Amino acid sequence: MTTTEFISQVENLFGYEPTAEQHGALECFAAFLAERSDHSLMILRGSAGTGKTTLASALIGVLRRVGMKTVLLAPTGRSAKVFSQNSRQPASTIHRAIYRRKSAEGGFAMGFNVHSNALFLVDEASMIGAQSAGMGLFGTSGLLDDLVNFVYGGRNCRLVLIGDPAQLPPVGEEKSPALDGEAMRSYGMKVFEADMSEVMRQSQDSGILWNATRIRHSEGCLLPQIRFNGFADIRLVRGDELIESLASSYSKVGMDETIVVTRSNKRANAYNTGIRNTILGREEELTTGDLLMIVKNKYLSRSKEMRREGVGELEAQEPELDFIANGDHAVVERVRNIRDLYGFRFADVTLRFPDYDDAEMQSAVILDTLQADAPALTQEQSRQLYERVMEDYADVRPKAKRLKKMDEDVHYNALQIKFGYAVTCHKAQGGQWAHVYIDQGYMTPEMLSPDYIHWLYTAFTRATEQLFLVNWPKNQVETTSQ
Repeated sequence: MTTTEFISQVENLFGYEPTAEQHGALECFAAFLAERSDHSLMILRGSAGTGKTTLASALIGVLRRVGMKTVLLAPTGRSAKVFSQNSRQPASTIHRAIYRRKSAEGGFAMGFNVHSNALFLVDEASMIGAQSAGMGLFGTSGLLDDLVNFVYGGRNCRLVLIGDPAQLPPVGEEKSPALDGEAMRSYGMKVFEADMSEVMRQSQDSGILWNATRIRHSEGCLLPQIRFNGFADIRLVRGDELIESLASSYSKVGMDETIVVTRSNKRANAYNTGIRNTILGREEELTTGDLLMIVKNKYLSRSKEMRREGVGELEAQEPELDFIANGDHAVVERVRNIRDLYGFRFADVTLRFPDYDDAEMQSAVILDTLQADAPALTQEQSRQLYERVMEDYADVRPKAKRLKKMDEDVHYNALQIKFGYAVTCHKAQGGQWAHVYIDQGYMTPEMLSPDYIHWLYTAFTRATEQLFLVNWPKNQVETTSQ
């Protein structure tokens, strides 16, 4: 197939006349495919409403049609689910694809890429950090390093990184390294780059995308002005309307398709408490039907030897999931055996994961993180839990066997959770919800910064159908048509 034929086949799947940027991105992709270097890589950058998703989906469709092997990845379960739905091909989380559990010493190592002649396409690449995940649990360095090493460790495999550079960068980094051509060239790659910033005509009737584009272009010392007039998919919600509005969203689109996005864990905790008490009428600390968010990565697979030995009822059952990502959502099906141990509070729960085809698993959870202002257990708390649990295995020799016991311990490996009705923007990133409520809290022109612009843009672009701005300040509302 010639380059012209390939581009024509892709564009035929669009259903409309492609934009000049989309056509240019296709030409860049065709050149990337024709490149003979074993170490070539492509970055496809596109803002909301520019047709990046349409382009990527059409590309994947044609690649499959011509017999090219494609592997789809994304940072979280929800982003993988969205990628899968858009492309009509299964997608996996990055961690699930590239890491394996070490058999004895605990932690995780990079797996072996068994694919050959495969193209790895990674969506939501803005979330992929270059810094180490910490604690030495995953791989040897940062997720980006491990992803690159994994993909190019396979025979004739290459990587396409797809993302929106206007979104929040990974925590602790000033920009998204996976979408930075210079950063990727430092891996010794020949990098092909394509950018899409022009909002498509089909998207201009959306108030969500219209305002997201205005936010993305915000400059200077003025806070972004939000336009409501003329748009049906974005509206103001006063505080005294919030309960009724949220209840209506739960009824119309479901709890799993409704989210509140805030600027702090403390504010999210307040929302979660109010929603559970006022709208859902739940007084128990944790109960059936509660929506949870996992706040720390957890790898669940066990070697055959580990499963054969077992460590009690919960761990003896083989899980249907092998990895749960930080930010994944779950619904509580059952709660039992609440207890105090090692200075923490635990419970045994049965969880259902909507983003993993409603797969169920049983696990111990740490209740202390539910209402904590910190995003997860602090380093001091994690150290305390490690040391207290390790005391139970002090007489186990040799060290490798002791570490294996820790690696299997129900309480040391308990899921860290928060309620998932309201979350910070970093936790929402990569996911999409039908109804999104944004509470940015107190904001003044003096607080304006690039980080805030990234935050606001990312929050806006989580919504697919309806966006609600809660108690939005008057100085950020456009009063006349411009």
